[in-house]
Amino acid sequence: MAITASDVNKLRQQTGAGMMDCKNALVEANGDFEAAVDILRKKGQKIAAKRGDNEAREGLIISQATADGKAGVIVTLNCETDFVAKNDGYKNLVQSIVDLALDKLPSSVEELKALPYDAKLSVDEKIIEQVGVIGEKLDLSNYAVVKADKVVAYNHPGNQLATLVGLNSGSDVVEDAGKQVAMQVAAMNPIAINKDGVDARTIEREIEIGKELAIQEGKPAEMAEKIAMGRLNKFFQENTLLSQQFVRDNKLTVEQFLNSTENGLTVLDFKRFSLS
Repeated sequence: MAITASDVNKLRQQTGAGMMDCKNALVEANGDFEAAVDILRKKGQKIAAKRGDNEAREGLIISQATADGKAGVIVTLNCETDFVAKNDGYKNLVQSIVDLALDKLPSSVEELKALPYDAKLSVDEKIIEQVGVIGEKLDLSNYAVVKADKVVAYNHPGNQLATLVGLNSGSDVVEDAGKQVAMQVAAMNPIAINKDGVDARTIEREIEIGKELAIQEGKPAEMAEKIAMGRLNKFFQENTLLSQQFVRDNKLTVEQFLNSTENGLTVLDFKRFSLS
């Protein structure tokens, strides 16, 4: 199939690999982006893949916790241009949807769209109305709710990135710790709370890539499996939240930091939405 410059640039932005490497990988993968990422990794390319981010062009993301801290929501409303996203009226629209979500705590984006916005319109109908007012396509593309003993929200400046973290304790001392972990999630983009939350397909993929790299490095085939498992453990350390080095003190893991705040304190759930 024909590989366009746009395809190559998209893969380059996703992985950080060189332009020609990206083009060759896409050609080899017949345009399959996920397969192209694997090809680049197997060839030893340094990949900074943006796993799990919710792709969008422009818009705003707002996360917020309820007054009692027992729940929180995160909402993404997309638009076509940065000019619209920075408009106060647009910000007010997104905040009004967040306020409604906080009040009703719907379980899905479909349920949120179906909620009454006012006496006349549903949320979905209000968004359609605003398309006519603003003159751009709008899309309520992502929504999530977290419920826990303590939920903490973090909004990165500019509202292009936001996170929610749910903790297993509601004591007074955990608020700041929750904020630190919510910022960790924003900065380090973990794929799961711990290794038990990593899906089997991802694990199989990492083992396969680890074996391939070991063989390319000249290691005996019988050692490749052991080497691959070692690399898998490193993958867990770097990509699962509780095992990551704590950004504020890299002598601690996130799990150790939480335990230093309150014995047994841990993360029950987290969400991360990004426009980039």
